[in-house]
Amino acid sequence: MTIRTTLLGAALAAATVLPASAEELKFASFASPAHTITASVIDKLNDSLSSATNGALTVKGYFGGALGAGPAEQYVRVLQGVADIAWGLPGYTSSQFPRTMLAEMPGVIPEGVPGYVVLWKAYDQYLKGEFPGTKPLALWTAEPNILIMKEKVIRKPEDLAGLKLRVAGTTAGEAVSALGATPVQMPMNDVYNALQTGLIDGAISGYSTLSDFKLDEVASSYTFGVPLGRLTFYTVMNKAKYDSLPDDQKAAIDAIAGEPLSKSAEDAWLVTATAALDAARASGDNTIVELTPEQAKPFADAISAVTENYAKSVGAEDVLKSMRGK
Repeated sequence: MTIRTTLLGAALAAATVLPASAEELKFASFASPAHTITASVIDKLNDSLSSATNGALTVKGYFGGALGAGPAEQYVRVLQGVADIAWGLPGYTSSQFPRTMLAEMPGVIPEGVPGYVVLWKAYDQYLKGEFPGTKPLALWTAEPNILIMKEKVIRKPEDLAGLKLRVAGTTAGEAVSALGATPVQMPMNDVYNALQTGLIDGAISGYSTLSDFKLDEVASSYTFGVPLGRLTFYTVMNKAKYDSLPDDQKAAIDAIAGEPLSKSAEDAWLVTATAALDAARASGDNTIVELTPEQAKPFADAISAVTENYAKSVGAEDVLKSMRGK
């Protein structure tokens, strides 16, 4: 089913629904209730909306794919109205988000700059067209990506030769190919089994996944310092549903949407990542490699042209300059 077809169906369905004075918005999550998304976005959104509307507008989370399995289908579920709100990764449907995906590329977001600030700065002029039929409530990034390996210890690019590495989207796949490994695109909730069974040798992701998806149970080696960018995320709401709400309820959503909710998410991801790394260090059975700038340089040299080539390939050189603050 195409996005265009889904939009038409969603619009027709919305036209037959009259807004009510009290609403409970359905928030779809493919993760468990223990995932970082719950407290930082779902609960945060519910608390804010409920408080602002005296309980007239609330949010309920549906976890573990209760509204439909498949992380890659979350955006479509919002368009269809199966869920009012959902979160996901642009990388799972990279072709829909070619410009947004630039934020995941190595060297794009300046060091020390929050990813959500970069994304929202670029949104109105460059990214808005990639979110049809929805109202984005949050856009943010995770902590920097690392190499999460089942058995192999990675200290130099040659160590990756011939290995199969999970990536979230095609942009990370370009970097993996440049390093001599084979990219395997799959959603994060499939990575545990893929590592356990040897389908892949490792994964590129932020280290919050060590706890959020329990990858610490099946991985044993982590390499930090390789310039692999960071993952991006969205939380979107069905635009027709938003438009159907009374003005005071829309105002309550507007007050928390954008940078406030995005900051809550990104800050929480960093907290989860730090705690996960501390636990990995404390376990005593992991190899943790922290590359010096000199050791990281061969990796950086190998993937130096990937970001610029990707931006050129999707006609987004202007977006790249914006995200880099130029």
